[in-house]
Formats: sequence, structure tokens, C-alpha cells
Amino acid sequence: MNLQPQVITLKNSKGLAAEISNLGASLLSLIVLDKKNNPINVVVGLEKPEAYFGQEYLNNYNCLGASVGRWAGRISGGKFEIEGKEYPLYNEDGVHLHGGKEGFSKKYWNIEKLTKNSVTLSYVSVDLEEGYPGNLKVSVHYELTENNALKIVYKATTDKTTPVNLTNHSYFNLEGYGSVLDHELKLKSNKYVELNEKLLVTGNFIETNNTSYDFSDKSILGKEGFTGLDDVFVLNADASYKAVLSSSKTGIEMKVQTNQPTLVVYTPIQLPDLTYKNNANFTKYSAICFEAEAYPDAPNQSDFPSALLHPGETYLNETIFEFSIQ
Repeated sequence: MNLQPQVITLKNSKGLAAEISNLGASLLSLIVLDKKNNPINVVVGLEKPEAYFGQEYLNNYNCLGASVGRWAGRISGGKFEIEGKEYPLYNEDGVHLHGGKEGFSKKYWNIEKLTKNSVTLSYVSVDLEEGYPGNLKVSVHYELTENNALKIVYKATTDKTTPVNLTNHSYFNLEGYGSVLDHELKLKSNKYVELNEKLLVTGNFIETNNTSYDFSDKSILGKEGFTGLDDVFVLNADASYKAVLSSSKTGIEMKVQTNQPTLVVYTPIQLPDLTYKNNANFTKYSAICFEAEAYPDAPNQSDFPSALLHPGETYLNETIFEFSIQ
């Protein structure tokens, strides 16, 4: 395992280029050509790769582009139970978030395989790391495909039954700066998960129809009354793509495909005061995240589909971000 900072660059023949770091197996930048053939960095990233390894970033940490686990999202009560045995987790005010105090996003991953347009990284999470049972072997494969897409595939195996829910936490802005309020969004979802004041699930599902959560038709993200999103949308199983984001300014359209059942859509109100790629100035509601995941708090929600991984099984999370020009 190489515990030194490493950053590698991927390219394809369509003009896509990506920077990947071994800290958190993170996506640092993603260059897409706009309608005028200008390169646009469509994910929020820091100006200098070495800044990710500095204390200023870690003190203002918000998982920029990182691989999140062993459980992405929140687990209630600071614990869960498997086969009658209770497993306590690191938590703040009863909420366990993004894998704990030092989840996968703050770990050094090993670069296993590298080509011009792809890289595979791996990490071994030992038994009871952050409270989770089982030695978990994890890999992530980043690939820039020839149909102008970024493909991200997470796999994992375990020697003990354990909850697993991995995701990539990139912040997208198809203009490379400013706000995403003028972006258009479409979601293939008819219901979302109700959350309480701690953003923990209540167990209820609410229909999106005729609510502010209804993005079944493409609409301006910052439509009247918009107060931001940090919500879990249940995806329509029969949809070939699950979300579409576009910018009329750059002409870039991004389609999101995934094999996961939900999509956490998050629009931070304000990013930390850091130096971003190309010295980009980000304003209120500067980016949008699409976190493809299992059902939230599944370890403590008996009515939700199980997210337990058993010995002999392989966890698979495949998400594709495909780009085109309108």
C-alpha cells in the first residue's frame, strides 16, 4: 500500500480528461468540451492537487469527489444490529455519517491498475474499523469511455456479514463556476424518502407529483421557492437513465445511469472558502451532487430492502455520467 499522495490523469479521444487522487480514491477534476469546444471543468475541485492533503482542506472537509464508505449517508442511533449482535458506530448526536470519523474518503487507496483512460484503486477495511464487522476488500474503477462518459464501478467482498453502501461524492457544475440555479434538472423518480430535522429517515415515502420535489419534467433547478436539496429520491427501475442535468450556457448535458435504487441529490448552500480549480468563484448553490446509493439507514429500517453483504457475495455499484452537447 502506497501511503504517499498520488494524482494521475486519464484521457480519452473525445476530449474528456480526469484527475484521480489516491486519497479517498477521489475525482479531482473532469474536463468536458462545451458547445464552443472550450474545456470546462464540470466538477468542483481545488486548484492544487497537493491542497487535498493539507490541513486547510481537511478542516473544511466536505468529501469533494471522494469515494465514501463503508456506509454512504446516515445511520440512525449510532449503531445497528446483525443476527442479534449490536455494533456501535462513531456518531455525532446519534447520527453516523459517511462511514464515520475517518471513513474511506480519508484513507489512502492503492493504485492497482492504470491505463490511458482508466484506473483501478483498492482499499482493505479491517474487521471492526469504524465499528463495522468483517474484513472488507473494496475496489473502484474509473474509466473514460469512448461514448463520452465517466464510468465509476465499486466492488466489495467480505468475510463477515456487514452493511455496505459506497458512492462517489462529486459536486457538479456544468459551467465550471458560479451557481447551478440556472441548470435544468430532470429526475426519473416518483417518490422521495421523508426525512426528519436530523436528515434521518422517518420510514415514509412521499409522492413527488405536484410538490417542489417534482422534476419529472425538465425544469430550472432554482425554480421559485427553491431552498436547496439534500434529499433521497427513489429511482424508477424501468428508466434507462435516472437523471439529466444541463446548462444552456455551455450546452453541456449530463445523463446519470446507475444500478442503485436511490439517488441522493444535494445542493450545498455555500462551499468552504478555499482556492478552487482555475480560481473559480462559486456563489450560493454552487454545485449539485448525485450520490447513487442503497436505501438510506437500511441497517436500521426493517421495511427497506437489505443492504447487507454476505461472505461469498460481491457488492456492485455501477454509475455512469454521460456527456453530450445539446
